[in-house]
Amino acid sequence: MSSAQHNLSETGHLPDASRMSFSVIISEWNPEITEALYRGCVETLIAAGCTKEHITRHDVPGSFELPLGAKMAVENDKSDAVICIGCVIQGETRHFDFICDAVANGIMTLGLNSGIPVIFGVLTPQNQQQAIDRAGGKHGNKGIEAAATAVKMVELRRKF
Repeated sequence: MSSAQHNLSETGHLPDASRMSFSVIISEWNPEITEALYRGCVETLIAAGCTKEHITRHDVPGSFELPLGAKMAVENDKSDAVICIGCVIQGETRHFDFICDAVANGIMTLGLNSGIPVIFGVLTPQNQQQAIDRAGGKHGNKGIEAAATAVKMVELRRKF
């Protein structure tokens, strides 16, 4: 969680990801944010030892489509983990609430049902500035946190 006292980019020690593979599902909506999150994610995976050849990117139109895109990746890519990246900014209607709830539940349900780590790397800020602050700004980069979570969850799954 991001706060004034916690920078998302502080991941701590990561397990060796040199023998891990990842699918990254990225929303095309709010591309200035999602592309920054994606860059942070990929840089973190590579820094942990993953090769570019073991990172597969799939674009979906918006955050609402992330769970289905992730399901397709689980079924077809055979990656060790799937990382979902998106950004839903609060608007004037309840649309935000419905989208965020559906995306969070869809991603969680897929992970539970598949047994594959499916990571929630979706920003849900109140405004554009909060999104910028969490996509490489003063609160770090949520993409880095999502990648670190994926590596740690793959390592945990392998222990079991």
